Amino acid sequence: MVRLLRPFGRVVTYTRLLHLFIAIVWPSLWLFIEEAWWTWVVAGVVLAPVGLVPAMRTVEGFQARLLLTGHRHDSASTDIVVTPSASWGDRGRLVVWLEARLLLGCATAMFTVQLLMASVDLVSAALGGDVEERVLSVLDGHQWWHVLLVPVALAMAAATVVGSGRLITAIALRLLGPSPAERLAAMEERTEQLLERTRIARELHDSIGHALTVAVVQAGAARAAGDPTFTDRALDAIEETGRAALEDLERVLGILRESERPVSSRPTLIDADRLLESARASGAKVDAELTGALDTLPGPVSREGYRILQESLTNVLRHAGAVPVRVRISVADGTLGLEVRNPLTADIPAPGRGSGLRGIRERAALLGGSARTGPDQGDWQVRVDLPLR
Repeated sequence: MVRLLRPFGRVVTYTRLLHLFIAIVWPSLWLFIEEAWWTWVVAGVVLAPVGLVPAMRTVEGFQARLLLTGHRHDSASTDIVVTPSASWGDRGRLVVWLEARLLLGCATAMFTVQLLMASVDLVSAALGGDVEERVLSVLDGHQWWHVLLVPVALAMAAATVVGSGRLITAIALRLLGPSPAERLAAMEERTEQLLERTRIARELHDSIGHALTVAVVQAGAARAAGDPTFTDRALDAIEETGRAALEDLERVLGILRESERPVSSRPTLIDADRLLESARASGAKVDAELTGALDTLPGPVSREGYRILQESLTNVLRHAGAVPVRVRISVADGTLGLEVRNPLTADIPAPGRGSGLRGIRERAALLGGSARTGPDQGDWQVRVDLPLR
């Protein structure tokens, strides 16, 4: 019993009824002027060209969201769209919607009003009162048991209110929902958002992971060395790396806050010296050779190359420690070549393991390049080739 009464405790039940009644306001006013059955036919004919106006889908969408689903126009819900009609298919569905809303609104108003009036007539008949015109009732006489039919009439009215509200909502979701083209556009937008989140996650992993690795290695080396001079250099390196990580973190958070912010502020291979000095300050003996015009690299290639170099050096410090590292960066024949080699140790993971190596391969694949990671002639090698176009 409680379950049956639950819909009447929800506001949306009554707003749906209001939505249906709004649809028949203007034809009802017309009935006061010309009371004829064909008034509703004319109303249906008038709605056909109105539904062809693109802006009408926005108006109907706002009403449906607010009154049928309880969502305001600024809601994130995309079940009912509020954009103007973009195709003849959208206009056709809107015409069908307007006609269905008028028809269902008329039927709902007639049944609810008539059933309520029938309840009054049944009570009046049971009490012996005069009933000039019985509504939805074929009972004759003034029998006391007529009053027992009042709950039946009220239950039918209640069922009409709830059922018609759910029916008009289902119709709205079908006719005012996004078209296949709009669903595809929304899916593409969602995909772009997911790709952007993945990219930001990689940015944070590379930047913060590098800073933490340098800080841990520096702190451990300073403690083991027991030399105040070395400790001061280590603290300076930790401070510089921490500041750079904070800058990267602030930049990434800025991208999250401002989705249209340009990515030109991201570091590129021109800033590779900062990474190399950070690795040297951590104890690694870095032998770097940079050939070619790095300043002419396309933005995406240079930015991703910087992150690949950063992740490669981070992996060296994390798994091999302070070991000799050879870095080769070259720009030639329309390709950016990047190679990082270091002596192979037992602590280095096998090829294909770790999110860092996976991130390097993903970055290279996104730009149409290739990445090879793994043992090579007694060294651990990361070799990446990125096309400039």
